Amino acid sequence: MTFLVASNNSSQTIVFGGGCFWCLEAVFQMLRGVTAVVSGYTGGKMPNPTYQQVSSEATGHAEVIKVEFDPSIITLDNLLAVFFTSHDPTTPNRQGNDVGTQYRSAIYYTTEAQKTAVESFIKKLTDEKTFDQPVITEVKPLEVFYPAEDYHQNYYRNNSEAPYCRAVINPKIAKLRQQYAPLLK
Repeated sequence: MTFLVASNNSSQTIVFGGGCFWCLEAVFQMLRGVTAVVSGYTGGKMPNPTYQQVSSEATGHAEVIKVEFDPSIITLDNLLAVFFTSHDPTTPNRQGNDVGTQYRSAIYYTTEAQKTAVESFIKKLTDEKTFDQPVITEVKPLEVFYPAEDYHQNYYRNNSEAPYCRAVINPKIAKLRQQYAPLLK
């Protein structure tokens, strides 16, 4: 796999949902070329939802991260590779012990080029039989993104010794370091 390919210098945004946003945020903050990561909510029907409302599954939102990146430093394919190895994209509405529609695997694109790249990447995963089960990641255009409450932002950085971080996030970071060392800051 090629890790770094120059592109243009304009910043891009994409939104990923793959279980708890704390996990994905911690992983993507470690990548070179990622200039911002914000935990939040999208894909639902209620404006400005709270964590409690999203957790009730009544709003239809997913826990997600908004990733801003410089494609001259990190490619979308690199981000997709990290995304698809940072969670299980074959389990509907579940990541480990986190169960509910807010934990669904989803990608919300911001350009048609991103949509094409994401669909091509998923097809490649399917053709190569990367997973034992089909990839069920939903791919939709980003309509609106709501930042999560302040206490959710930089959660791992601020709480790395918390039991959840040690038990769930640390193994994801170890896997990232092992598989994607050239992409790390």
